[in-house]
Amino acid sequence: MSAVWLASPEQAKAVAGLLVEFRDHLGHLRPSEQSCMESVDRLIGRADTEFLLAAVGDGGAPAGVCQLRYRHSVWTAAEDCWLEDLFVSERSRRRGLARALVRHALGRARERGALRVELDTHEDNHEALGLYESLGFSAYCKGPSRSLFLGVRLDR
Repeated sequence: MSAVWLASPEQAKAVAGLLVEFRDHLGHLRPSEQSCMESVDRLIGRADTEFLLAAVGDGGAPAGVCQLRYRHSVWTAAEDCWLEDLFVSERSRRRGLARALVRHALGRARERGALRVELDTHEDNHEALGLYESLGFSAYCKGPSRSLFLGVRLDR
């Protein structure tokens, strides 16, 4: 069983720590830990950004993070939600945290009146594509790069 919740500003350090772990997982050197912390501090209190945290079991330490960004769309006359980041620590993978985070993200988007959630991932990230497709996302090629654009329409 997993627990998912909306991160509070007091949990910014946990959010930033997971994003740094994500950076390391991707093999990137930037952004720095300090930059991650400053960015999370800047975003976590904004109305257009939410961070979700997930743990294995109730009361566990955060082991997964999802960043959501919202913007109004002229084309749908409603909010769009961009699922910007999704990461689960290696020690907690294969326990349903990523699925729980995305499901919670879809629920948060619906609560805010969004009509679609969009994201991108790499074409060769088969596990992520399988997860997203199983939750209703579909792929649209963005061009010659290996990045894919995925979206799902949400019913009101």
